[in-house]
Amino acid sequence: MKHPDFFDNIERIKVKDELAQFLGAAEDGVIEFSYLDVVKTAGHSCGTVSGAYLTAMRGLKALYGGDLPVRGEIKIEIKKAPEEHNAGVVGCVLSNITGATTNYGFGGLPNGKFNRRELLFFGADIDTDVRFTRMDTGKQIGVNYRPGKIVNPKEIMMGYFGPNATEESKAAFPGKFQNMVNTIFENADTVIEIVEG
Repeated sequence: MKHPDFFDNIERIKVKDELAQFLGAAEDGVIEFSYLDVVKTAGHSCGTVSGAYLTAMRGLKALYGGDLPVRGEIKIEIKKAPEEHNAGVVGCVLSNITGATTNYGFGGLPNGKFNRRELLFFGADIDTDVRFTRMDTGKQIGVNYRPGKIVNPKEIMMGYFGPNATEESKAAFPGKFQNMVNTIFENADTVIEIVEG
């Protein structure tokens, strides 16, 4: 798969998955996710997908400090409904990385261990875009994502769909769109806000 070079420079997210270790899928239980991994899952790279990836990266770091996040032991609440402003895409990315699902995930072993269901919630009554909760300690971290501080996707879209779009602007659109995504990653400190407690 030929993809933009900057994908390979984005920090990867490492988690500990005890189910993967138990079943022999990962000998040490450590799973590493790249931005390209979530792009493959989503089928595209955009401001929403990149924001979800950054939300996971920064949120999990704040939640676990220097320790590896434990996949399957993290509750995720998303303020918006799945169909609202593509919040469902955010949920898919966060589910992929953390293992949290609504009712469609792994139901656990006969003893109930490793259940992944009822860990992902939409339309949550929270003050931030997303809230992560550690199931072992109860610690919570809220995350807000504000790409509008630095980019304007609608303006870039006009180069393809606008009344003044040309064949040249249409041909340049994919590159400009991914440059926008790269700009989001380069300004992660600006677009991501961590709220503790």
